[in-house]
Amino acid sequence: MKRLFFGGLTTLIIFLSCISVEPPQQSKQQFKDEFLTRINLARQKGCNCGHTYMPPAPPLIWNDLLEKAARGHALDMSERNYFSHTSKNGRSMSDRAIEAGYVFKGFKNFTVGENIAQGQMSIAEVMDGWLKSEGHCKNLMNPEFKEIGVAEIDHYWVQDFGGREAFSAEEQKLIKSGKYKLIERRGSSH
Repeated sequence: MKRLFFGGLTTLIIFLSCISVEPPQQSKQQFKDEFLTRINLARQKGCNCGHTYMPPAPPLIWNDLLEKAARGHALDMSERNYFSHTSKNGRSMSDRAIEAGYVFKGFKNFTVGENIAQGQMSIAEVMDGWLKSEGHCKNLMNPEFKEIGVAEIDHYWVQDFGGREAFSAEEQKLIKSGKYKLIERRGSSH
């Protein structure tokens, strides 16, 4: 009987040691909330990005279209085993944002930016790395960015930033009359 008990106990111990010990998955809302809290805390305080001091900036708000673009890029990098701002099919971050529905038509200002990372295990770890990297930090602190969407798939992290400002009624009249010229400006990637 003792032998049966110890044999069962050994089997139970082996079984329990084979169970993956990963932290519980966050809900989508918890993921958003944690990112926004960490980003907006840094933006509220201001910080040094390398040798450049970036003053406080207004808080970012979550944008589901930017999240869609970020998720698509994170999934693509994971499935195709690469790490780059340029997709394997040649699409840029602005191409992906526009394809996701984050469009510039009808807006006075339109700017996008992107941070990517690979291998970090948590939001805290990836945010710490981005804030210690001058270019990534400058994206996080850029006051032109008003919105953000973030995704993580298989430890591929993508933050897509956007900033759009609508034309006033008077500006819309000037555009229609041909007195306003529209210029496209590309965002930054790190």
